Amino acid sequence: MNTPSNLPPTPGSALGDRVFALIWLGVCLLIAYKIWGLEVPVAYEPVGPKAFPLLLAALMASCCLVLLINPDRGTAFPEISVLIRGAFMIAVLLAYGALFEVLGFPIATALMVFSLSRIFGGPWLSAVVIGLLVACLGYLLFDRLLEVSLPFGRLWS
Repeated sequence: MNTPSNLPPTPGSALGDRVFALIWLGVCLLIAYKIWGLEVPVAYEPVGPKAFPLLLAALMASCCLVLLINPDRGTAFPEISVLIRGAFMIAVLLAYGALFEVLGFPIATALMVFSLSRIFGGPWLSAVVIGLLVACLGYLLFDRLLEVSLPFGRLWS
């Protein structure tokens, strides 16, 4: 029986990795461009709000370059159900970014974690519990311990 680990490489399999890497490299460049132009009137953190997104964009871009140079030739194209879950995941993350300031960190994060857990087959009860735990502990960690200002939500103020 052929499992994904011992399937013979297909001629077009490296092309998929390279196309993905090029598209994601474009996303990394867009992130870096948008963050570089970000002007914050008051910086509360010593490194400012640009450092973390720029660091992540650089790390993702370096991974894209590695994938462009050395793609995995033994991968198969994913099934349609995996692509649909990926599309839902992207939609949830975009909604999280759009609703972050309106709903605030705790509620937006709880909804995002719950949704991602359900997309990937998590049971309802554990998805609710994990969503609430991540939101509460994340808020306490970032806002209270690390003193990173997080929005509590315009809905509540």
